[in-house]
Amino acid sequence: MLKISNLHAIVEEQEILKGIDLEVNAGEVHAVMGPNGSGKSTLASVLAGNPKFEVTRGSILFKGKELLEMEPEDRAREGIFLSFQYPVEIPGVSMVNFMRAAVNEQRKYKNEEPISATDFLKLMRDKRELLGMDSQLVSRSVNEGFSGGEKKKNEIFQMAMINPLLSILDETDSGLDIDALRVVAAGVNKLQTKENATIVITHYQRLLEYIKPDFVHVLYAGKIIRSGGPELALELEKKGYDWLIKP
Repeated sequence: MLKISNLHAIVEEQEILKGIDLEVNAGEVHAVMGPNGSGKSTLASVLAGNPKFEVTRGSILFKGKELLEMEPEDRAREGIFLSFQYPVEIPGVSMVNFMRAAVNEQRKYKNEEPISATDFLKLMRDKRELLGMDSQLVSRSVNEGFSGGEKKKNEIFQMAMINPLLSILDETDSGLDIDALRVVAAGVNKLQTKENATIVITHYQRLLEYIKPDFVHVLYAGKIIRSGGPELALELEKKGYDWLIKP
């Protein structure tokens, strides 16, 4: 599904990514871990197409297509979803209108008819019930007045509505208490299928107690320096990162 080859990227003339190689197949969950400043969020931003970051070398193939040649909105239409570390508030824009516009943009991209109001409201209800979300949460303006936990839950609801092929969760656990973390992780797990894939970006192993990764990668100084199975995250929890980077 996703193949990243020798990816280099800069921001404000500083090189952040220095040769990333990563493959993600359908049905897989990959965790990307690493200390602050290692390039984790930069990798997420580059995949989503944030224009602040300039790719200087390498390629990103998504379903066989060169992602770097696509605008951010087309990447989303192709099936890439980014859950932000700090979701923004959009006052005055209702979740209903926001999500219906997003769903219809995808349908238009696939040459499908717009979803009817009745079918859309049913879809919202089904996804809300699947995730166990309060109906009040999805009847308000987008993230307006939401707590940190509510914003993250709302991101997972958006993910459920859009049904992406590749979900990138950029430090979704940041600022969450244990109860909110469990709810968000349970939602991610319910949405995982054999047809889609997830990249979980996190500092800590605690999120991976609830979202079980197939592969764990350690990103340090712009490069993936170690890859392994779920046991690698447990080892990092015990030892930290120093044992991997000491000469």
